Amino acid sequence: MSDEVKQPLWTGDYYNEGMDQIDPFDTLREECGVFGVYGHPDAASLSYYGLHALQHRGEESAGICVSNEDHFNYHRGLGLVKEVFDKDTLAGLQGKHSIGHVRYSTSGGGGLTNAQPLVFKYKGGDLAVATNGNIVNAPEIRRELEESGSIFQTTSDTEVVAHLIARSPKDFVEAAKDAMNRIVGGYAFMLLTHDKLLVTCDPNGLRPLTMGRLGDAYIFTSETCALEVIGAESVRDVRPGEMLVLDRDGLREDRFTPMQRKALCAMEYIYFARPDSDMNGSNLHSARKRMGSVLAREKFVDADLVTGVPDSSISAAIGYAEQTGIPYELGLIKNKYTGRTFIQPSQELREQGVKMKLSAVRRVVEGKRVVMIDDSIVRGTTSRRIVNLLREAGATEVHVCITSPPFKNPCFYGIDTPDSRELIASSRTVEEIREEIGADSLAFLSYEGLIEAVDGDDRSAYKGGLCMACFDNDYPTQVDFGGEEKLGCGC
Repeated sequence: MSDEVKQPLWTGDYYNEGMDQIDPFDTLREECGVFGVYGHPDAASLSYYGLHALQHRGEESAGICVSNEDHFNYHRGLGLVKEVFDKDTLAGLQGKHSIGHVRYSTSGGGGLTNAQPLVFKYKGGDLAVATNGNIVNAPEIRRELEESGSIFQTTSDTEVVAHLIARSPKDFVEAAKDAMNRIVGGYAFMLLTHDKLLVTCDPNGLRPLTMGRLGDAYIFTSETCALEVIGAESVRDVRPGEMLVLDRDGLREDRFTPMQRKALCAMEYIYFARPDSDMNGSNLHSARKRMGSVLAREKFVDADLVTGVPDSSISAAIGYAEQTGIPYELGLIKNKYTGRTFIQPSQELREQGVKMKLSAVRRVVEGKRVVMIDDSIVRGTTSRRIVNLLREAGATEVHVCITSPPFKNPCFYGIDTPDSRELIASSRTVEEIREEIGADSLAFLSYEGLIEAVDGDDRSAYKGGLCMACFDNDYPTQVDFGGEEKLGCGC
């Protein structure tokens, strides 16, 4: 067993309490999820079900803040949505307007203090803020605010925006516009007062946000799958640089800045979003199937079966199998109940941590040449372990096909990626990565293949309207702020 595997994998009582540590399931971590309701008498319950549908975007904390146009009721807690809220808790959240949040602890730090929505009192009254994404220049702004007397209660980027709004002499909407024009990054914000809800996206549309309707109520969510759960109708995506103002007069469409280069995060299509969600006119399951199909055309492998690393790669594996005619099989099974175990695993299982989450089906892969489809390779540790799992189960050959280009650069917009020096593709060739993970062959989807597969409304735009900076170092915004810029997710 290598030294790399022997490092501690759990740092607290349960697995997700150590999310900022290297873990045996070396994948990119989701950002966060936001959900908002305006004008429904059961806003808290709708938010509960909406956040449950967005649970895959954050498992460390959850929160809901409700306004009854007189005062706020809110509740936040550590854990899954179903653990944070119960019937009695929801009954105490009375009001027609609400914002909710699910979160992963990343660069902003964990704990209840940073759980969202964050709630503030300032000269304009009460303010609740929920966001998904990251403000690259947050450290620079925070330092300036602290030097001028601001006192921060959290380490979250979200609080920076609240301070900018509170210090402005303008009315709430104009102050929010000024705050959005000051920050740089990828974000989707929801700002709630007693009688207003502001919903806005960054000028590049890096983080997803969509609008729906349920009767006379407006619904806002990170993914359309949450609209389906509550029976709401999808209306449209919130446009980059747009600011929607909802109050007693209804919905007003406004802007805080013109739309810049459209650049929705490509990893939403590849990995993060649920396959039953739609983004930019493209269904995620269908897009991932096309990724597998295009990858099969670019890199055909003569094999006996195709399997996908669950869950995000199953759609692509089906597409690869359909394109090649090679049978698709469930060669890998995911244990869905290891994410939050309150029992400390044995040292032996710590050292074989991937086996707690993935199992190879011996009767399926034994004696077979296997094509293993996965969405990305980060450090390479997980790919190596899964290849070893398949070999231990009797696979005679393991060919790894990745439905994204090589991941070479850190993300500044909300994905909690390691330092570029830890990204295996930043310093190794494809052949060197193949040797590192122990595969018989290794192939990555091309940039052009990814754009073709997404096939969304922005296909004719620059790079198909996608941000692919993690693959090609072409960031759509300024990312260098004299060493004060911040990586990862700030929500």
